[in-house]
Amino acid sequence: MKRTMIDSSQLELEDKVVSIKRVTKVVKGGRNFKFTALVVVGDKNGHVGVGLGKASEIPEAIRKGKEAAAKNLIKVPLDVNNSVPHDINGRYGGADVLLKRSPEGTGVIAGGPARNVLEIAGFKNIRAKSLGSNNKQNVVLATIEGLKKLRTPEEVARLRGISVEELLG
Repeated sequence: MKRTMIDSSQLELEDKVVSIKRVTKVVKGGRNFKFTALVVVGDKNGHVGVGLGKASEIPEAIRKGKEAAAKNLIKVPLDVNNSVPHDINGRYGGADVLLKRSPEGTGVIAGGPARNVLEIAGFKNIRAKSLGSNNKQNVVLATIEGLKKLRTPEEVARLRGISVEELLG
């Protein structure tokens, strides 16, 4: 399925810094320190993106991460109770994230990195379980991969050539 690029200039984007890492390079004159910031941005209404920023100062790394995330926005389908339309698994590297739909009143039940992505995307009732690696970057990217694979009942019905009523029973 082909994803279209989203114009981030028209959206009110919020951002959340998932992690900041200090990276050290040992050189002849001593040590060079740089920072890597993993940032998630979204509008809490079905748009979410993730970006990585690297710089010699933390604020600059965060700014670069925000810009990268705004360029990588995706649209995710929300169902009537702000959950996912169906259960899905997202994989990235050694991380595996299971996203399960939930009824109204459940809230966001998810671990740290996955929770950041789901809240910024606009999900209100969802359960997520991180399986495999607990590397923050891979968990965030696995969550994004899972969200990319989501399909609405209308899309599935159109692909199968049947009506939505037939699909849902």
